[in-house]
Amino acid sequence: MRHLYPFLIIIIFFSLFYFFFIKEKGTDFVQICQNREISKCKIADLAYNNPENSLETRVTDLLERMTLEEKIGQMMLIERKSLKNDDDIALYGLGGLLSGMGSKPKQNTPEAWRTMIREYTRISRTSRLGIPIIYGVDAIHGHANLAEATIFPHAIGLGASHDPELVRRVALATSEELADTGIFWNFSPNLDVLADARWGRFYESFSSDPELVTSLGRAYIEGVASYDASSYRAMATAKHYIGAGAMEWGSSYNRNFKLDQGESKMTLAELRERHLPPFQAAVEAGVSTIMVGLNSWENKKLSANRYLITDVLRGELGFEGLVISDWYAVYEIETNKYQATVTAINAGIDMVMLPFEYKRFMTDMELAVKNGDISEARIDEAVKRILNLKFKVGLFDKINYHPDYRESIGSKEHRALAREAVSKSIVLLKGDEQLLTSLAKSKKIYLAGSAAHNLGRQLGAWSVEWQGIDGNWTKGSTIYEGIKELILPETDLMYEPNADFKHTGVMADLGIVVVGEEPYAEGWGDSEQLTLTKNDLAVIKKVKEKSKKIMVVIISGRPLDIKQEIKEWDLVLAAWLPGSEGAGLADIIFGRQAITARLPVIWELD
Repeated sequence: MRHLYPFLIIIIFFSLFYFFFIKEKGTDFVQICQNREISKCKIADLAYNNPENSLETRVTDLLERMTLEEKIGQMMLIERKSLKNDDDIALYGLGGLLSGMGSKPKQNTPEAWRTMIREYTRISRTSRLGIPIIYGVDAIHGHANLAEATIFPHAIGLGASHDPELVRRVALATSEELADTGIFWNFSPNLDVLADARWGRFYESFSSDPELVTSLGRAYIEGVASYDASSYRAMATAKHYIGAGAMEWGSSYNRNFKLDQGESKMTLAELRERHLPPFQAAVEAGVSTIMVGLNSWENKKLSANRYLITDVLRGELGFEGLVISDWYAVYEIETNKYQATVTAINAGIDMVMLPFEYKRFMTDMELAVKNGDISEARIDEAVKRILNLKFKVGLFDKINYHPDYRESIGSKEHRALAREAVSKSIVLLKGDEQLLTSLAKSKKIYLAGSAAHNLGRQLGAWSVEWQGIDGNWTKGSTIYEGIKELILPETDLMYEPNADFKHTGVMADLGIVVVGEEPYAEGWGDSEQLTLTKNDLAVIKKVKEKSKKIMVVIISGRPLDIKQEIKEWDLVLAAWLPGSEGAGLADIIFGRQAITARLPVIWELD
């Protein structure tokens, strides 16, 4: 028994120590936490982690605890594949990650996305202050990074609908599918007012009419904002501020391009009159993030333009949210990357889509503060906005993944909405609905064309892969499958992609040819050859020779020059880039839906 005495003495000593020094000095422990000494208290007990506190209290409390390095880390938005090591998320205190250029988990499934983002979030929470990352993607026509997702018509097709309520519903459905993979930040909508159809991003925006872009852009933002599940909110991003839709051909600063990333050559009055209204409406609608474009104005990159970002966007429009740069935009300001960084931050960029060089950015920013080139007050201003966004989304309070997972991805409801969106985007370029109705009852139909049975052509780019993929490689219905679904039982339908209809000398009552562009994105799609290919024209000619009437359906992200050829065709439909539910076109062909769409841009036909 005597050998237990030393242990009893130790227990008594610690009990007395606790009673007289810890229990009685409990207020000192609270005071230590209030004095920001994180190592001596639990992070969970701090004011910024208490959801009952006001947003302002939480942001202020966290900001005051942060070191300069931690603040700089929050200003970095990094492409996930550029991480040297996943632990760098916590080591550098990265503010956000994104998927760019088709970046995705090895298994492109909803669960793999959730697991990936959950792990990134877990790592971020191991940092000293436990600040979670925010994850963003370009879901510009649905959660199209994911093969199982519902993919809606690209924006130019939605523009043809002239239907704000439809756009609002599409935005909400997209937000739901994103949230069900743990993503609450969408780099959409595109509010560029279009001018030159040769631009490789022409299809990403709604129209060349500022009023239509303004109306549909506002509707999209309202649709995203209407998403609400538990404490999570989804965030939209209005882009590309400002004038990117009207760049001058041959002015690109990128040697691989002709128009993209070029000069928006116009007066300040024109910039304000045509290109500012959509962003003003976005601010009024409560958009949380605005992305500055890769274009230039007055020979200065937009990310370097303090007047347009700080004076106009923040001062005149009153935008209080987060300003982010586009892909590698800051380092395109000038060759001296240190000076480019200083210029962009002082111009008003809060979060920099680097998207690679996070170690260099940290070093340059620290040096800039030391040299007095960037003030700590400016950094605090930027980081406050970033933290504000994260608290609003709910990332501090729900750190795993969306708790109300509803299996919305590719749901019947969303695919029905996408099919509706397709039918409401089809524009009749030639012919009339009476002729269309009569031809839909044809006894014999020949179907051909490179895009008739090709989901990849329907989807366009920004669909699983950045530049898209030709062929049937994802879920959905092709135009051929839609026609086959709705065709009358007594109708004889023959499909040959190259119009090689053999062993028949019978003329079809109707020939349908679906042709158009291969997928392309950004500057790689800059082109002066806005025509159908020789092969497409040859197939149309073959079908016409074997059909009493011919219908041509054009799948494209922009108007094509068909002024000469259209004279020989009876019916012509512009289907734009309809997405995964090609059956929506069949609804138009067979009269299940009336044609209501109108051109959102000029398409010269004579």
